[in-house]
Amino acid sequence: MIGLILSLLGQTAPPLPAALPCTAAETAELTAASDQPVLLACRAVLSPDTRVTRRIVIEGEGASGAGIDCRGGALGVAGAATTTRAPTVYIVSQADGTGWRRPTDVRIENCTVHGAIRIWGMGAGGSMRDLLPSSRTAGHTAAAQAAAPTRIQLTNLTFAATGSIPLYVGPGVTRVSVQQPRFTGRSVSTAVYLDAESAENAITGGVFDIRTGREMIAVDGSARNRITGNRFALRGRGGVFLYRNCGEDGVIRHQTPSGNTITDNVFTSAGWFRRRAVVVGAREGNRRYCRDDAGWPFGSSADDGDHATGNIVAGNTVSRF
Repeated sequence: MIGLILSLLGQTAPPLPAALPCTAAETAELTAASDQPVLLACRAVLSPDTRVTRRIVIEGEGASGAGIDCRGGALGVAGAATTTRAPTVYIVSQADGTGWRRPTDVRIENCTVHGAIRIWGMGAGGSMRDLLPSSRTAGHTAAAQAAAPTRIQLTNLTFAATGSIPLYVGPGVTRVSVQQPRFTGRSVSTAVYLDAESAENAITGGVFDIRTGREMIAVDGSARNRITGNRFALRGRGGVFLYRNCGEDGVIRHQTPSGNTITDNVFTSAGWFRRRAVVVGAREGNRRYCRDDAGWPFGSSADDGDHATGNIVAGNTVSRF
Protein backbone atom coordinates (compact mmCIF):
# COMPACT_ATOMS: atom_id res chain seq x y z
CA MET A 1 0.00 0.00 0.00
CA ILE A 2 2.85 2.42 0.82
CA GLY A 3 4.49 1.69 -2.53
CA LEU A 4 1.20 2.29 -4.33
CA ILE A 5 0.61 5.61 -2.57
CA LEU A 6 4.14 6.81 -3.31
CA SER A 7 3.75 5.75 -6.92
CA LEU A 8 0.59 7.80 -7.25
CA LEU A 9 2.47 10.76 -5.79
CA GLY A 10 5.27 10.31 -8.32
CA GLN A 11 7.79 9.27 -5.66
CA THR A 12 9.89 6.14 -5.30
CA ALA A 13 9.18 3.57 -2.63
CA PRO A 14 11.98 3.11 -0.08
CA PRO A 15 14.39 0.22 -0.84
CA LEU A 16 13.58 -3.12 0.67
CA PRO A 17 15.95 -4.56 3.27
CA ALA A 18 18.48 -7.06 1.94
CA ALA A 19 17.69 -10.72 2.44
CA LEU A 20 19.38 -12.39 5.40
CA PRO A 21 22.05 -15.05 4.98
CA CYS A 22 20.57 -18.52 4.62
CA THR A 23 20.44 -20.55 7.79
CA ALA A 24 21.91 -24.03 7.93
CA ALA A 25 18.40 -25.46 7.53
CA GLU A 26 17.69 -23.27 4.48
CA THR A 27 21.00 -24.24 2.89
CA ALA A 28 20.26 -27.90 3.52
CA GLU A 29 16.86 -27.54 1.85
CA LEU A 30 18.44 -25.79 -1.14
CA THR A 31 21.02 -28.53 -1.64
CA ALA A 32 18.75 -31.50 -0.89
CA ALA A 33 18.21 -34.12 -3.58
CA SER A 34 14.67 -33.53 -4.87
CA ASP A 35 12.78 -33.17 -8.14
CA GLN A 36 10.67 -30.37 -6.63
CA PRO A 37 11.62 -26.68 -7.03
CA VAL A 38 12.87 -24.79 -4.00
CA LEU A 39 11.90 -21.22 -3.08
CA LEU A 40 14.90 -19.06 -2.23
CA ALA A 41 14.51 -15.86 -0.20
CA CYS A 42 17.90 -15.70 1.54
CA ARG A 43 21.56 -15.33 0.55
CA ALA A 44 23.33 -18.66 0.18
CA VAL A 45 27.11 -19.12 0.10
CA LEU A 46 27.96 -22.64 -0.99
CA SER A 47 31.09 -24.73 -0.80
CA PRO A 48 32.97 -25.03 -4.13
CA ASP A 49 32.08 -28.71 -4.67
CA THR A 50 28.33 -28.23 -4.12
CA ARG A 51 25.86 -29.11 -6.88
CA VAL A 52 22.32 -27.78 -6.49
CA THR A 53 20.13 -30.02 -8.62
CA ARG A 54 16.74 -28.58 -7.60
CA ARG A 55 15.12 -25.86 -9.71
CA ILE A 56 15.44 -22.54 -7.90
CA VAL A 57 12.59 -20.04 -7.73
CA ILE A 58 13.23 -16.48 -6.51
CA GLU A 59 9.74 -15.03 -6.42
CA GLY A 60 8.12 -11.81 -5.35
CA GLU A 61 9.02 -8.88 -3.16
CA GLY A 62 9.90 -11.10 -0.22
CA ALA A 63 12.82 -12.56 -2.18
CA SER A 64 14.47 -9.18 -2.73
CA GLY A 65 18.15 -9.36 -1.86
CA ALA A 66 18.27 -13.13 -2.26
CA GLY A 67 21.19 -14.74 -4.00
CA ILE A 68 23.66 -17.56 -4.42
CA ASP A 69 27.44 -17.56 -4.45
CA CYS A 70 28.40 -21.01 -5.72
CA ARG A 71 32.12 -20.35 -5.23
CA GLY A 72 32.78 -22.51 -8.28
CA GLY A 73 29.96 -25.00 -7.77
CA ALA A 74 27.05 -25.76 -10.09
CA LEU A 75 23.31 -25.27 -10.44
CA GLY A 76 21.13 -27.71 -12.36
CA VAL A 77 21.75 -31.14 -13.82
CA ALA A 78 24.40 -31.45 -16.52
CA GLY A 79 22.82 -32.25 -19.89
CA ALA A 80 19.22 -32.13 -18.63
CA ALA A 81 16.85 -30.20 -20.90
CA THR A 82 15.14 -27.11 -19.50
CA THR A 83 11.98 -25.43 -20.76
CA THR A 84 10.45 -21.96 -20.70
CA ARG A 85 8.26 -22.99 -17.78
CA ALA A 86 10.89 -24.95 -15.89
CA PRO A 87 14.27 -23.19 -16.08
CA THR A 88 17.18 -23.88 -13.77
CA VAL A 89 16.75 -20.52 -12.03
CA TYR A 90 13.48 -18.59 -12.19
CA ILE A 91 13.46 -14.96 -11.00
CA VAL A 92 9.85 -13.85 -11.20
CA SER A 93 7.34 -11.28 -9.95
CA GLN A 94 4.11 -12.15 -8.16
CA ALA A 95 0.69 -10.83 -9.16
CA ASP A 96 -1.64 -10.80 -6.15
CA GLY A 97 -4.80 -9.28 -7.62
CA THR A 98 -3.99 -5.74 -6.49
CA GLY A 99 -0.65 -5.30 -8.23
CA TRP A 100 2.77 -6.76 -8.79
CA ARG A 101 5.31 -7.70 -6.14
CA ARG A 102 8.70 -7.93 -7.77
CA PRO A 103 12.05 -9.19 -6.51
CA THR A 104 14.92 -6.70 -6.67
CA ASP A 105 18.64 -6.77 -5.94
CA VAL A 106 19.09 -10.48 -6.61
CA ARG A 107 22.65 -11.72 -7.11
CA ILE A 108 23.92 -15.01 -8.54
CA GLU A 109 27.66 -15.44 -8.86
CA ASN A 110 30.53 -17.85 -9.46
CA CYS A 111 28.32 -20.69 -10.72
CA THR A 112 28.08 -23.06 -13.63
CA VAL A 113 24.42 -22.97 -14.67
CA HIS A 114 23.32 -26.14 -16.44
CA GLY A 115 20.29 -25.08 -18.45
CA ALA A 116 18.83 -21.60 -18.21
CA ILE A 117 17.99 -18.53 -16.16
CA ARG A 118 14.66 -16.79 -16.78
CA ILE A 119 13.80 -13.34 -15.41
CA TRP A 120 10.14 -12.47 -15.80
CA GLY A 121 7.38 -10.06 -14.81
CA MET A 122 4.35 -9.85 -17.09
CA GLY A 123 3.96 -12.81 -19.42
CA ALA A 124 5.67 -15.24 -17.04
CA GLY A 125 6.02 -18.70 -18.49
CA GLY A 126 4.77 -17.48 -21.85
CA SER A 127 1.29 -16.57 -20.58
CA MET A 128 -0.41 -13.72 -22.45
CA ARG A 129 -3.08 -13.28 -19.77
CA ASP A 130 -1.62 -10.06 -18.34
CA LEU A 131 0.81 -9.02 -21.07
CA LEU A 132 -1.71 -8.83 -23.91
CA PRO A 133 -4.26 -6.46 -22.29
CA SER A 134 -1.52 -4.25 -20.86
CA SER A 135 0.05 -3.88 -24.29
CA ARG A 136 -3.21 -2.36 -25.52
CA THR A 137 -2.85 0.62 -23.22
CA ALA A 138 -0.73 3.70 -23.89
CA GLY A 139 1.30 3.34 -20.70
CA HIS A 140 2.37 -0.25 -21.30
CA THR A 141 6.15 0.26 -21.20
CA ALA A 142 6.04 1.92 -17.78
CA ALA A 143 3.57 -0.68 -16.48
CA ALA A 144 5.68 -3.61 -17.69
CA GLN A 145 8.82 -2.16 -16.14
CA ALA A 146 7.10 -1.47 -12.81
CA ALA A 147 5.89 -5.09 -12.72
CA ALA A 148 9.19 -6.77 -13.58
CA PRO A 149 12.28 -7.69 -11.56
CA THR A 150 15.04 -5.09 -11.49
CA ARG A 151 18.65 -4.74 -10.33
CA ILE A 152 19.69 -8.34 -10.95
CA GLN A 153 23.42 -9.13 -10.87
CA LEU A 154 24.74 -12.20 -12.67
CA THR A 155 28.49 -12.34 -12.16
CA ASN A 156 31.08 -14.83 -13.37
CA LEU A 157 28.57 -17.44 -14.52
CA THR A 158 29.19 -20.21 -17.02
CA PHE A 159 25.98 -21.07 -18.86
CA ALA A 160 26.00 -24.65 -20.12
CA ALA A 161 22.97 -24.45 -22.40
CA THR A 162 20.93 -27.56 -23.14
CA GLY A 163 18.65 -26.37 -25.96
CA SER A 164 16.53 -23.61 -24.42
CA ILE A 165 17.75 -19.97 -24.43
CA PRO A 166 20.26 -19.90 -21.55
CA LEU A 167 19.52 -16.31 -20.50
CA TYR A 168 16.09 -14.78 -21.10
CA VAL A 169 15.33 -11.25 -19.88
CA GLY A 170 11.55 -10.85 -20.02
CA PRO A 171 9.21 -7.96 -20.85
CA GLY A 172 9.90 -4.89 -18.74
CA VAL A 173 12.90 -6.29 -16.87
CA THR A 174 15.44 -3.56 -16.11
CA ARG A 175 19.02 -3.20 -14.89
CA VAL A 176 20.26 -6.76 -15.25
CA SER A 177 24.05 -6.73 -15.03
CA VAL A 178 25.75 -9.72 -16.65
CA GLN A 179 29.47 -9.50 -15.91
CA GLN A 180 32.11 -11.87 -17.27
CA PRO A 181 29.72 -14.60 -18.40
CA ARG A 182 30.69 -17.61 -20.47
CA PHE A 183 28.10 -19.20 -22.76
CA THR A 184 28.67 -22.80 -23.84
CA GLY A 185 26.57 -25.72 -25.04
CA ARG A 186 23.76 -25.24 -27.53
CA SER A 187 20.59 -23.21 -27.94
CA VAL A 188 17.88 -23.73 -30.54
CA SER A 189 17.42 -19.96 -30.53
CA THR A 190 19.73 -17.26 -29.14
CA ALA A 191 22.21 -17.19 -26.28
CA VAL A 192 20.61 -14.07 -24.74
CA TYR A 193 17.17 -12.63 -25.42
CA LEU A 194 16.28 -9.11 -24.24
CA ASP A 195 12.53 -8.94 -24.69
CA ALA A 196 10.14 -6.06 -25.35
CA GLU A 197 9.98 -3.09 -22.97
CA SER A 198 13.11 -4.22 -21.09
CA ALA A 199 15.84 -1.64 -20.60
CA GLU A 200 19.18 -0.59 -19.11
CA ASN A 201 20.71 -4.04 -19.00
CA ALA A 202 24.44 -4.69 -19.45
CA ILE A 203 26.41 -7.63 -20.84
CA THR A 204 30.13 -7.05 -20.41
CA GLY A 205 33.37 -8.99 -20.61
CA GLY A 206 31.74 -12.20 -21.77
CA VAL A 207 32.76 -15.14 -23.95
CA PHE A 208 30.13 -16.57 -26.30
CA ASP A 209 31.33 -20.01 -27.38
CA ILE A 210 27.90 -21.55 -27.92
CA ARG A 211 26.11 -23.13 -30.87
CA THR A 212 22.90 -21.23 -31.60
CA GLY A 213 20.08 -21.61 -34.06
CA ARG A 214 19.91 -17.84 -34.53
CA GLU A 215 21.91 -14.73 -33.68
CA MET A 216 23.79 -14.66 -30.38
CA ILE A 217 21.91 -11.75 -28.75
CA ALA A 218 18.41 -10.56 -29.66
CA VAL A 219 17.51 -7.00 -28.66
CA ASP A 220 13.76 -7.10 -29.27
CA GLY A 221 12.18 -3.74 -28.47
CA SER A 222 14.70 -3.35 -25.66
CA ALA A 223 16.35 0.00 -25.02
CA ARG A 224 19.41 1.65 -23.44
CA ASN A 225 21.32 -1.59 -23.02
CA ARG A 226 25.11 -1.87 -23.02
CA ILE A 227 26.84 -4.78 -24.76
CA THR A 228 30.57 -4.21 -24.59
CA GLY A 229 33.90 -6.00 -24.38
CA ASN A 230 32.59 -9.45 -25.31
CA ARG A 231 34.04 -12.15 -27.58
CA PHE A 232 31.69 -14.01 -29.92
CA ALA A 233 32.52 -17.20 -31.86
CA LEU A 234 29.73 -16.83 -34.44
CA ARG A 235 30.21 -20.06 -36.44
CA GLY A 236 28.52 -18.33 -39.37
CA ARG A 237 25.53 -17.11 -37.32
CA GLY A 238 24.61 -13.52 -36.52
CA GLY A 239 25.94 -11.52 -33.61
CA VAL A 240 23.71 -8.84 -32.06
CA PHE A 241 20.41 -8.08 -33.81
CA LEU A 242 18.25 -5.06 -32.92
CA TYR A 243 14.60 -5.17 -33.97
CA ARG A 244 11.00 -4.93 -32.78
CA ASN A 245 9.06 -8.18 -33.08
CA CYS A 246 5.78 -6.57 -34.08
CA GLY A 247 2.52 -8.41 -33.52
CA GLU A 248 3.71 -11.76 -32.23
CA ASP A 249 0.92 -13.33 -30.12
CA GLY A 250 -1.07 -10.13 -30.73
CA VAL A 251 1.07 -8.25 -28.19
CA ILE A 252 1.81 -4.65 -29.16
CA ARG A 253 5.48 -3.73 -28.83
CA HIS A 254 5.67 -0.14 -27.63
CA GLN A 255 9.34 0.54 -27.06
CA THR A 256 11.82 0.62 -29.92
CA PRO A 257 15.33 -0.93 -29.83
CA SER A 258 16.93 2.44 -29.32
CA GLY A 259 19.69 4.06 -27.29
CA ASN A 260 21.73 0.87 -27.08
CA THR A 261 25.53 0.84 -26.91
CA ILE A 262 27.34 -2.03 -28.66
CA THR A 263 31.06 -1.39 -28.52
CA ASP A 264 34.50 -3.02 -28.37
CA ASN A 265 33.27 -6.54 -29.05
CA VAL A 266 35.24 -9.14 -31.03
CA PHE A 267 33.33 -11.31 -33.51
CA THR A 268 35.15 -14.31 -35.00
CA SER A 269 34.13 -17.05 -37.48
CA ALA A 270 31.68 -14.70 -39.20
CA GLY A 271 29.83 -15.85 -42.32
CA TRP A 272 31.74 -15.81 -45.59
CA PHE A 273 29.01 -14.06 -47.56
CA ARG A 274 27.01 -12.17 -44.92
CA ARG A 275 29.10 -10.87 -42.03
CA ARG A 276 26.18 -9.97 -39.79
CA ALA A 277 27.93 -9.07 -36.56
CA VAL A 278 25.67 -6.18 -35.49
CA VAL A 279 22.44 -5.54 -37.39
CA VAL A 280 20.46 -2.43 -36.44
CA GLY A 281 16.89 -2.73 -37.70
CA ALA A 282 16.96 -6.45 -38.47
CA ARG A 283 13.28 -6.99 -39.28
CA GLU A 284 11.40 -3.79 -40.23
CA GLY A 285 8.03 -5.53 -40.09
CA ASN A 286 9.09 -8.51 -42.16
CA ARG A 287 7.09 -11.12 -40.29
CA ARG A 288 3.76 -12.73 -41.21
CA TYR A 289 2.25 -11.99 -37.78
CA CYS A 290 3.05 -8.26 -37.73
CA ARG A 291 -0.58 -7.27 -38.30
CA ASP A 292 -1.85 -9.50 -35.51
CA ASP A 293 -1.69 -6.48 -33.18
CA ALA A 294 -3.59 -4.08 -35.48
CA GLY A 295 -6.23 -1.67 -34.23
CA TRP A 296 -4.52 0.62 -31.69
CA PRO A 297 -2.93 4.02 -32.32
CA PHE A 298 0.47 3.33 -30.75
CA GLY A 299 3.58 1.15 -30.91
CA SER A 300 3.87 -1.65 -33.43
CA SER A 301 0.09 -1.62 -33.86
CA ALA A 302 0.40 1.77 -35.60
CA ASP A 303 3.74 1.12 -37.32
CA ASP A 304 5.51 -2.19 -37.88
CA GLY A 305 8.93 -0.61 -38.36
CA ASP A 306 11.81 -1.29 -35.98
CA HIS A 307 12.63 2.43 -35.54
CA ALA A 308 16.01 1.58 -34.07
CA THR A 309 17.49 5.02 -33.38
CA GLY A 310 20.24 6.55 -31.29
CA ASN A 311 22.24 3.33 -31.06
CA ILE A 312 26.03 3.51 -30.74
CA VAL A 313 27.91 0.79 -32.61
CA ALA A 314 31.67 1.36 -32.52
CA GLY A 315 35.03 -0.30 -31.94
CA ASN A 316 33.85 -3.80 -32.83
CA THR A 317 36.05 -6.12 -34.88
CA VAL A 318 34.82 -8.86 -37.19
CA SER A 319 36.80 -11.69 -38.80
CA ARG A 320 36.06 -14.88 -40.66
CA PHE A 321 38.47 -16.88 -38.52
